[in-house]
Amino acid sequence: MLLASTPFSFCAPPKLLSSANLSHPLKQRDSVTIFSTTTKSPDSSIQSSPRKLLATPPPGKFLRQDYLVKKYSAKEIQELIKGERNVPLVIDFYATWCGPCILMAQELEMLAVEYESNAMIVKVDTDDEYEFARDMQVRGLPTLYFISPDPNKDAIRTEGLIPLQMMRDIIDNSM
Repeated sequence: MLLASTPFSFCAPPKLLSSANLSHPLKQRDSVTIFSTTTKSPDSSIQSSPRKLLATPPPGKFLRQDYLVKKYSAKEIQELIKGERNVPLVIDFYATWCGPCILMAQELEMLAVEYESNAMIVKVDTDDEYEFARDMQVRGLPTLYFISPDPNKDAIRTEGLIPLQMMRDIIDNSM
């Protein structure tokens, strides 16, 4: 039940403005005078003019053409783990719909620039490689595995968004 004391209980309908009582030309609802890209034709259809670029965009400045952190399949990851390496391997288990995974991807790209020749950073999409992620016991996203080149050292597993400095410390001190 709506009481009369509420501020929205009695509202008058808006007044309709006719073109006869408008004195200012901008108050008219003519699409030609308000919008520059649309014109009103006699048959009441709206047409738009093609867009033109004012200037060509400048070329981008990239360190490389592509991202440094590459997406790998489960077979490729298993070959990397079994193969000979002299640098630590960082595996990022992510999903495209995961917000923290997107933030982690930005941090991993910065880490890949720093450790370009001193660490190998790869990523695995858990939606594409569901069985492999299950076998690696990935329960939360993002999950990182830090695998040392020394087969006698255990891998370090982190779950969730971790700071860039923590990743640096793990690579520098524990690998």
